[in-house]
Amino acid sequence: MSITKERKQEVIKTFQRREADRGSPEVQIAVLTSKINSLTEHLRTHRKDYASRRGMLMMVSRRRRLLDYLKRINPEQYLEMLRRLELRK
Repeated sequence: MSITKERKQEVIKTFQRREADRGSPEVQIAVLTSKINSLTEHLRTHRKDYASRRGMLMMVSRRRRLLDYLKRINPEQYLEMLRRLELRK
């Protein structure tokens, strides 16, 4: 259900602004997207797992807030993130 440590490091390396960047909005959004995609696959097979569904919905809300923040601060980067993560708006 959760992403592996290696997958998380891979996502961080792809989206970090500079070396040792772990907390920028871009990295947080990318990690959350990876976790959401993993949970989506889990929920397709385990339809009655309501606890995981609730956790996933909380992650989606957190990602939405981060995307709104990024849109306010840097609209070009926001559009780039949507394109790179294949999110629809």
